Amino acid sequence: MAGQKWTIYWNEYSSDTYLYGSEISYHQKNDVEFKNNRMPPGTIIKQWYSKTNYQAQRIEPALPMIDGESVYQIRMDVECPKGQECLLRLLFYDRYDVESGSIILRDEVTNFRCPLKTYSYRLQLINGGATQFHFHSIVIREITNGTEEEVKTIQ
Repeated sequence: MAGQKWTIYWNEYSSDTYLYGSEISYHQKNDVEFKNNRMPPGTIIKQWYSKTNYQAQRIEPALPMIDGESVYQIRMDVECPKGQECLLRLLFYDRYDVESGSIILRDEVTNFRCPLKTYSYRLQLINGGATQFHFHSIVIREITNGTEEEVKTIQ
């Protein structure tokens, strides 16, 4: 059973995007083409935040508020050439901006639960050896009333 659903897109604001040698084409809201032949694996390509300082960053939060009591499903819609991949990393922070946990997501669809003391979090798109890809969206969905088999959590 699914609860609320949020769709995250790649906005044109570039301060949280890896630009060095990158070619980025914004075809549509849900179709961003990224190319960079010299970017090393493990590089953070793009970041989204659940909490921002508008005065400093001039961006609004792109991620929904989530809590440590619910289970969530995250779906990454990114087209990479065969043999190349992108990863997602979730970094969780407590109310004092101290990291309280992290999860690396390799699969297209993954269920997760964040630490109980999560106050905010970041979502990072990471290069897993890709030189080009088409980014469409990331969907976060709250899972409610699931059985233990349906809810395989990563902690």
